[in-house]
Amino acid sequence: MYAGSLLPVPAKLEGKVATAPPRPNAIRPASVAALAAVADVHLTRPAHADVQVTGVTLRAQHVVAGDLYAALPGANAHGADFAATAIANGAVAVLTDEAGAARDALKDVPVLIHPRPREVVGLLAAHVYGQPSTKIKLWGVTGTSGKTTTTYMIESVLRAAGKNTGLIGTVGTRIGTEQLGSSHTTPEAPDLQALFAVMAERGVTDVAMEVSSHALHMGRVAATEFEIGAFTNLSQDHLDFHADMEEYFQVKAQLFDGRARKEVVCVDGEWGERLVKPGTITVATTKPATWTASDVEVSPTGEQTFTAHGPDGDIRVHLPLAGSFNIANALLAIACLHVEGIGAEAIAEGLKTVQVPGRMQRIDEGQDFTAVVDYSHKPAAVALALEAVRAKTEGRVIIVLGCGGDRDRAKRPLMGEAAAQRAEVLIITDDNPRSEDASSIRAAMLEGALAAENRGEVLEIGDRRLAIRKAVELALPGDVVVVAGKGHETGQEIAGVIQPFSDVETLTAAIREAHR
Repeated sequence: MYAGSLLPVPAKLEGKVATAPPRPNAIRPASVAALAAVADVHLTRPAHADVQVTGVTLRAQHVVAGDLYAALPGANAHGADFAATAIANGAVAVLTDEAGAARDALKDVPVLIHPRPREVVGLLAAHVYGQPSTKIKLWGVTGTSGKTTTTYMIESVLRAAGKNTGLIGTVGTRIGTEQLGSSHTTPEAPDLQALFAVMAERGVTDVAMEVSSHALHMGRVAATEFEIGAFTNLSQDHLDFHADMEEYFQVKAQLFDGRARKEVVCVDGEWGERLVKPGTITVATTKPATWTASDVEVSPTGEQTFTAHGPDGDIRVHLPLAGSFNIANALLAIACLHVEGIGAEAIAEGLKTVQVPGRMQRIDEGQDFTAVVDYSHKPAAVALALEAVRAKTEGRVIIVLGCGGDRDRAKRPLMGEAAAQRAEVLIITDDNPRSEDASSIRAAMLEGALAAENRGEVLEIGDRRLAIRKAVELALPGDVVVVAGKGHETGQEIAGVIQPFSDVETLTAAIREAHR
C-alpha cells in the first residue's frame, strides 16, 4: 500500500550506537518481491511479498523500522546470529544464505536467500536508495599509496571551481563542510549507497572517493557508477588479505573493468602500465605519458612548484606538500580534473591550498629541527617519505615507526629494513597492536632493521608516547623527526580497546615540553 510514496526516515537512530551512518531524509519504498527480482534471489514466505523496505544495513544495532537486514556469513560469526536483535529493532526482511535462513529467529519474516549474499547487498541497497550514484559524479581513486592525498587534491580543486563536494576515505567522510567519522576507507555497501543518497539530497554534485582493495573484493562498490577511475601505484600491502601481489593487483584492476566512464592511470610503475588500454589517460614523472611534470623547484620547507604538461598546454602548480611522490599524486589529480573540464586556474588554485591531515604534515612550534607526521605504513611509502625529507636536510633523519597488528605480517621486517637504511636513528615502537602481542610485532621489525645494510642506530621503545618524546630529545638543530604510521588517526587500538592517541598532538606536546 506504500508503493510509489515517499516515506520519511527517522532523523535520529534512537538507541543505536553513535557510529550509525547517515540516512537520506526520504526514500521511495521497495517491496520485498521487487528486491528479490532485482537480485534474482529466492524469497521465502511469498505471502509477505508486498512488505515494504525503506533501508538496508549489515549491522543489527543500526537497524531502524523498515530495514532489510543483511545477515552475512563472517570469519568469526554469522550475521544471522544477530537477527533477533535486528528484527526487534524493526527489520522487516532479511537477506542471508541457506545457513542463515535456517535460524529460528527468521521463521516469521520474509527472507531473501542467496548463496553469497554479500555479492548482492550493494545492488539491493542501490535499488532501495534510488540508484544514488547516478545522481552525483564519482571520482574513484585506488592504489596502495596516495589515495587519500589524491582525493583531497581533487576535492580541493573542485571546491575552487565552485562545486558542492563530498569526500569519502581513510580520514573520514565530508558532506559539503560537515565532517563525519569513518571506520573503513570505503564504507560497507549499504552504508555507501545511503551516503550517496544523503549527498545527492543535500545538493552535492561531485564526490572524491578512495576505493580500497577490500572494497572491490568484498563488493562494497557494487552497483556504483564512477565517472572517473584513477590508479596511483601498487606496492606490498594487505598480503594478509590477498594471496600475493598478482591477486592484489587483479582486485585493484576491477575498478577499470568498465565501472568507470573514464580511466586515468599513473604509469611510473609496471602495475600501472598493465592497466593501460585504448582511451586510458596516463600520467608519469619518469617517462612519456599524457601528463608529465618538469621544472620542479623545492623550497626549504619542502613545498614544491612544478610545471604540468598536458594535451592542451601547461599548468604551473604550487604544491604545499613535500615529496616527489606528491608530484605524481598531483599529476593524477590534474589529469582527472582536466578531462572533466576543470580549468587551469581552478586547478592551480585548488592545489595551492590543499591540506591533507597526517600526510607529510609539518609540526612547527618554533623548534630548530623539522618535525613531520606521516601516514606511511607500507615499506615503499616509508622509503619515499624518508627520501623526501632526506633531500631537504643536511642533518640527521630520526624516525619513529611501528606496524599494525592483525595485518600483513610479511611487511614488518621490510618496514624495519626500509627505515633503518634511510634514517640515522630508527625508534621502533607500537602502532595499533590490536589483538597481537606488541613485543612480537616489534621483534619482527627489529629483525629486518638489524639485518639492513648500512643501517643507522636502532632503538626499541614500546610506548609510542615515550618513543616520540625520545625522538624529540635526540633531535639536534637541522635534524628531521618523522613520526610515521598513524598519520591522522586519533586512537591507538590495544587488546581490542581504542585509547585516545594522536601523533600530531603527541609530537606537538613533546616539542613544547622540550623547548619550555
